[in-house]
Amino acid sequence: MHTVPSSQASAPRESDLHILKVSTESKNLALGNAVHARLIKTSQFDVVQSNHLVGLYCKCYRLSAARQLFDEMPERNSVSCNLLMAGYLHGGFPTQALSVFKLMSFGELLFHPNEYVFTTALASCADISALNEGRQCHAYVLKSGLVSHSYVRNALLHMYTKCLDMEAALGVFGGGSDFDLFVFNSMINGFLDNGQQSEAKNILSRMVKEIAQWDHVSYVSVLGLCADSKDPKFGGQIHGQILRRGMEYSDFVCSAIVDMYGKCSDVQNAVLAFHELPGKNVVSWTAVMASCTQNGHFEESLKLFIQMVDDGVQANGLTYAVALNSCAGLSALRSGDALNGHAEKTGCKSHLSVGNALINMYSKSGSIDDTTKAFTSMLNRDIISWNSIINAYANFGFAKEALETFHNMLAEEETPTCVTFIGVLSACAHLGLVDEGFYYLNHFMRELGIEPGKEHYTCMVGLLCRAGLLDEVDRFMRDTCTEWDIVAWRTLLSACQVHGNHGLGYKVAEHILQLDPDDVGTYISLSNMYSKARRWDGVVKVRKLMRQRDIKKEPGVSWIQIGNETHVFVSEDTKHPWMDQITEKVAELITEIKLIGYVPNIACASHDVEDEQKEEYLRYHSEKLAIAFGVIRMPPGAAIYIMKNLRMCDDCHVAVKLISIVTNRKLVVRDANRFHCFESGCCSCDDYW
Repeated sequence: MHTVPSSQASAPRESDLHILKVSTESKNLALGNAVHARLIKTSQFDVVQSNHLVGLYCKCYRLSAARQLFDEMPERNSVSCNLLMAGYLHGGFPTQALSVFKLMSFGELLFHPNEYVFTTALASCADISALNEGRQCHAYVLKSGLVSHSYVRNALLHMYTKCLDMEAALGVFGGGSDFDLFVFNSMINGFLDNGQQSEAKNILSRMVKEIAQWDHVSYVSVLGLCADSKDPKFGGQIHGQILRRGMEYSDFVCSAIVDMYGKCSDVQNAVLAFHELPGKNVVSWTAVMASCTQNGHFEESLKLFIQMVDDGVQANGLTYAVALNSCAGLSALRSGDALNGHAEKTGCKSHLSVGNALINMYSKSGSIDDTTKAFTSMLNRDIISWNSIINAYANFGFAKEALETFHNMLAEEETPTCVTFIGVLSACAHLGLVDEGFYYLNHFMRELGIEPGKEHYTCMVGLLCRAGLLDEVDRFMRDTCTEWDIVAWRTLLSACQVHGNHGLGYKVAEHILQLDPDDVGTYISLSNMYSKARRWDGVVKVRKLMRQRDIKKEPGVSWIQIGNETHVFVSEDTKHPWMDQITEKVAELITEIKLIGYVPNIACASHDVEDEQKEEYLRYHSEKLAIAFGVIRMPPGAAIYIMKNLRMCDDCHVAVKLISIVTNRKLVVRDANRFHCFESGCCSCDDYW
């Protein structure tokens, strides 16, 4: 009988293994398939060849083929399992990787996992924040005696930091030494994600001593620590170290530098660092725009957006979100509209962050209809979406819609947050729902584990004030254990004016002036109360006090956007180039609204002059000038949106309601307190503001 020498028999096998190694390295699936087909035909499979094929299929992301081969293997070992697990993990299926691990450890395979299998299993747990499974792996590692392997220990630390169990992570960290850079990066990021800045600094101190050469992830982590702790001095030192070491800038390091300066309120250095970057892409552009937006430099942020587009850089969803939030800060409705169209053309409008930014922009620019459209057109919503629309409705006085949306949110099984209840309680205040407000505050919130804060209690003050229960407000504020701020006291002061309780109003005003002696609005309110009560001695006293303290009433300023231009008007303005036409239009509107019942409320004129002159001064309040200009420049029937720095006076509020009738327009005025949506002679505030 003729026998083949063993050297000749092993030759094809060695050749096949070599081909499989080459095809795996080059991801040559066709070549690997050819070898697989030949092995099936010749029935010459062994576990090593099968493992190579599993590795090939995983590397080429043919995970179903890899799993089929794995299941059909007559013989498997820990390498087979680890190859398939790694394939699942890197292919984005960590849950399936863990299922293979469970099959291996506790199921039908019953192999003893080696250090590589544990590393892959722990990485899978980290990927999906599977803390319970991670703890089980940790126990198995200890039982197997493999915890001394550095990569197993590193994987354990990474898993605990990703699952935010920093106590367990510290336990592993404290029980070892000679950790690599990956571990230090994981520990710092874990503490930062958990809001534990001082602990992150402790890890950083040890990293500085033990690790000489940092990588990009290290610098991003440390710059994030500087940003979170608002430490621009240390951040500047890290920036300097990056420059001195001549590190090649990565997108993430560039963005982290700009973001650090921005979060430290150093916009100048953020912009400077951005302009010094050797190469700029959408990540760095977005970072510098965000730095400007976060610090109230809205116009600068929008200018950067225009520069970015001019440079041919394509904006992404986050870029549009930042730009739209800048428009919100400026109440720039026209610019926001343009960005909305731009985002739709580029396919970014469907991004969740863009949808949320659109709700914010439209609500802060005064268009509740567009706010509703932005919300209803979203394919996906998160808690930010729901909170934004509920609070938008509440701010506009659309209380029923706010509460209806809240109940829809609950039906969608979205869990409310503390922000949700600010809108809900504000809506209850608008509708005078005292019992419902206290139910949400004392029962519903506590059932959800939400501790009421100052904002919620202030909403309750507003609710009781609107209901006219001023004695109840006084008792509530004395009995509630919170540090009341000036907003709550101003709310009570306004209610005292509205309901004519001047005695309590005098006391509240005096208390506010003790908290803030420079609060101009309180002096004006106090003077008005004395005036309405015909206590002229009190009026003289307040004015004398204002002179002594050099307190000057801030002039009323209103602005309106027409096209791409913003037009600003100051009360009794005479400098606007259209002033002749505006004066004529104001006179025309006043004449028209007098025919339907307007009587100037001269008590709102603070000038010490004759009544006729007071009426003339009222005519030129800034919002009346801005609305008249809008009527001149905007198409017939188009809505007019006005922003004002101060609270609307009673006279302007009545006048604008009537102007909405004679012009047949929706007039939206955002004053210092709230939005007023005037339409057909009514205001969304129900004449309470």
